Amino acid sequence: METRNTVQKNIIMEQVQKLHHPTADEVYGAVAKIHPAISKATVYRNLSNMAQGGMITRVKIPDGADRFDKTLEKHYHIRCKECGRVYDVDMPYFEGLENEVADKHGFEIDSHEIVFVGVCPDCKIKKRGM
Repeated sequence: METRNTVQKNIIMEQVQKLHHPTADEVYGAVAKIHPAISKATVYRNLSNMAQGGMITRVKIPDGADRFDKTLEKHYHIRCKECGRVYDVDMPYFEGLENEVADKHGFEIDSHEIVFVGVCPDCKIKKRGM
């Protein structure tokens, strides 16, 4: 049984690495093509465990499904409100931001997640063409 679980985790990890910020449903769809007997619950459970274990990053998307990211370094994301795609933001992560907010507002902060929302270049072009 342990071997099967390892095989399942490996397939799930391969798909997270292959896909770009996939949702759990997208990972399940890709995994099911390779391993048709796998259940949605198994994929969801493994994604959750892998995120909690630090193997992947869970990206919480406001008003959308959580995404999973192969990049473990702290970084920001941007979501297109038209097509829903999620991209990495190429800028430094502000390590001191939590302390600055905590100092100014008296909170004890564990972490922060910032997801920018806008319209991606592809969708801007499509909108102009209408």
